[in-house]
Amino acid sequence: MKEVLQINEADNVAVALKDYQAGDTIVIGSKEIKITEDIARGHKIALTSISEGENVLKYGYPIGHAKAPIAPGEWVHTHNTKTKLTGVEEYTFEQKLTPDPFKAENLTFKGYRRFDGSVGIRNELWIVPTVGCVNGVAEQIINIFKAEVGDITPFDNVLVLKHNYGCSQLGDDHDNTRTILANAVKHPNAGAVLVLGLGCENNNLHIFKDMLGSYDEDRVRFLVSQEVGNEIEEGVKLLKELYNNVQSDQREEVSLSELKIGLKCGGSDGLSGITANPLLGRLSDYMAAQGGTTVLTEVPEMFGAEKILMERAADEAIFHKIVDLINDFKQYFMDYKQPVYENPSPGNKAGGITTLEDKSLGCTQKSGNSTVMDVLKYGELITNKGLNLLNAPGNDLVASSALAAAGCQLVIFTTGRGTPFGTFVPTMKVSTNTPLYEGKRHWIDFNAGVLVEDGSPDEVLREFINYIISVASGEWVNNEKNNFREISIFKTGVTL
Repeated sequence: MKEVLQINEADNVAVALKDYQAGDTIVIGSKEIKITEDIARGHKIALTSISEGENVLKYGYPIGHAKAPIAPGEWVHTHNTKTKLTGVEEYTFEQKLTPDPFKAENLTFKGYRRFDGSVGIRNELWIVPTVGCVNGVAEQIINIFKAEVGDITPFDNVLVLKHNYGCSQLGDDHDNTRTILANAVKHPNAGAVLVLGLGCENNNLHIFKDMLGSYDEDRVRFLVSQEVGNEIEEGVKLLKELYNNVQSDQREEVSLSELKIGLKCGGSDGLSGITANPLLGRLSDYMAAQGGTTVLTEVPEMFGAEKILMERAADEAIFHKIVDLINDFKQYFMDYKQPVYENPSPGNKAGGITTLEDKSLGCTQKSGNSTVMDVLKYGELITNKGLNLLNAPGNDLVASSALAAAGCQLVIFTTGRGTPFGTFVPTMKVSTNTPLYEGKRHWIDFNAGVLVEDGSPDEVLREFINYIISVASGEWVNNEKNNFREISIFKTGVTL
């Protein structure tokens, strides 16, 4: 098992892969360094003398600069390292593309082909409320439906996409709510949907219905609670209609190229950029070679690593989209008089992440080396295969919901601290370290911690791909088993 790692030969810090005590020694190449203080796993150790103001290098890039002189063997963290991030910047297009190391393998999974040609990995019955006021009504409808029907097959599950919005909103917030909910109604993981309204909300069902565009009329029903006598009875009746309409649904073999995977991290630690996130990066490159799709979001966690993504833009037009993505989000922070660099959470810092650059360089490892094929606005649907970037914040609930609403059938979520959360599509948790996996088996689905133990990167990737195919073919992940299914919509404006 490795005990310390210098990620890039240019780095002047290494990452501790175990807890060290003052007086311990590490060996990097031919150099022996004495540890000068206790340093926890995931935290950084200085490999050389670093002068005040000098860059601290990790992943081969600056993650900040020294606030005071740092000696070899010293702990490098928030007490002696400061971010270099600033506000809006100007960038130059300097394309540096890398050939995909993987080849097409023609793998398949068992999914559900929809009327519009899209593919779902689940066949679920959803109630989508137009407004949070009817969340309780929706729950009652589902409970009675399940009690009366019993076996819900061929549905995999029945759930309410509960949210707090749909009324007292204006402008972008109102548009965002309608767009995210409309995308959910037409999501391929939904075998059928009841859209449930109240009747007096801003997000009026009759207007909402018009903005849906084309949809499968056998699989979508609408109900306005204020327009019927007993909304519970009427809702159960409509669910039974939908249930009868899907009785012939069954899985079929479809190409892995149909899979759209959202890439997300949360509760990150000092191993995130070493184990789990690079594993997702290799998966992203692999999916690109299969003609599949991956989507990276969490724009604030690109700050400090954005130039790496810009260099991988498919063309100059995509480059300018990335520039706008970064600068517009920085401007959003500045409009609210907030610093762009105050991102790492207390948990991140406790796990060894020092600055936003440190976090971002680890976060963007999830994208691998793939060419960036498109940049999506919040609420925009995926249209291009390969690696996409999506405009959404770093917040776990909001970002995961945005990935699902963009059309991802699966979100893969890496974590070093652990989280039970899941969005309205299967949300697979990948641990960065083995202790988390062993301690939270009811949260974590796959352990990337073996990559710093005795796991072969190629073997771990193959095991991961096989597991993803099993999940896409119907195997439940923990958030589904626990019934942890949430939707959260990005809000930026006033509430009436």
